[in-house]
Amino acid sequence: MYKFRAKSNIVLGVLSLLALLAFIAVENGKVDVKQEWYSQKLEAAKLAKLAADQLRDYRLENGVFIDAINDPNQTALIGQEFTLITTDRGDIDAKLTSTNPNFAAVIVQLLKEADLNRGDQVAIAFTGSFPALNLSVMAAIETLGLKPIIITSVGASNFGANDPNFTWLDMEHVLYESNIFHNKSLAASIGGGHDLGRGLSPEGRTLIVDAIERNNVELINENHLESSINRRLEIYDRQSQGKPIKAYINVGGGIASLGNTINGKLIPPGLTEFLPMRNFPVKGVIIEMGQKGIPIIHLLNIKKLLEAYDLPYSPIPLPQPGDGGIFTQEKYSMLVTGLSTAILVIVIIFVYISERRHHQLGTDVVASSEKTTTRQYETEDIPIL
Repeated sequence: MYKFRAKSNIVLGVLSLLALLAFIAVENGKVDVKQEWYSQKLEAAKLAKLAADQLRDYRLENGVFIDAINDPNQTALIGQEFTLITTDRGDIDAKLTSTNPNFAAVIVQLLKEADLNRGDQVAIAFTGSFPALNLSVMAAIETLGLKPIIITSVGASNFGANDPNFTWLDMEHVLYESNIFHNKSLAASIGGGHDLGRGLSPEGRTLIVDAIERNNVELINENHLESSINRRLEIYDRQSQGKPIKAYINVGGGIASLGNTINGKLIPPGLTEFLPMRNFPVKGVIIEMGQKGIPIIHLLNIKKLLEAYDLPYSPIPLPQPGDGGIFTQEKYSMLVTGLSTAILVIVIIFVYISERRHHQLGTDVVASSEKTTTRQYETEDIPIL
């Protein structure tokens, strides 16, 4: 019995081995658990890929050359470095990152977290800078059955939709005519400086206006930035027809949407349900919406969004729809963890009971011995008569 005591090296070794085996079982027993809104996320990601593939095929059919260096995944969603309608500097790696169709799943999550439901109205501000990210937003909107009111700034930064003959409005038109998406921009501006194309050549501004006209989109062409902001607010209000706008989505750095480039940094990427009061230099549409209590979804700082939603940076090849932590997360199996813990606890209780019994037996033996000794002493003290 002695060798099974808790102080025994054998018992301690067995307990240590069991604890190690339990740890190994729990670590190797992890399972992939589907995240909330999994089916809708997957549907949106598949739709975003379908849209991207449609645009790529359309471009290839029209003899467009794809730069395998700047567009290694051959998406045809990466534009040129400079064209006549290039408005700002852009990071090519950010553009490549945005071509991941699983960004659509991120948009679904943000919209669901904002408590939007089928039929709700959403105001959207696109630019030509992130056409792939625009696709993800459109795919999420379609999947959730929301009603978008879209205004686009057509000008684009480096490597965006800066082909004068195939702007974001032209991409929308192809996808709309293909019945992949059932919504498109209702109004558009030139974009760039002051939302008037400041910094572009006269020819560049003319090319953008031509793109707006050939796509039958209402032109926003105000003399001042503040007027352009107010015009957009009027269009959103008019198109909503008295029904509430439940969210505002901003993609890229459109000046009329932000009001000032500094605001793009002051507003955190992702969902902001309550915009804090700050001394914003100019109140763009996103500020006006946020201060009305409308949830805003700001999609500009791509890297921070990647960190939050476990998406890869500039991936080659592109992940398939459904890949990434936005869809599933590895978690400990409750069954394996529970069984391992239960077995370990039972063994510890058994050892404890055995030790307690051993201790009790030893106490009884000592007590019996003391009793016998006492009786002997008492016998020796009896006087002989």
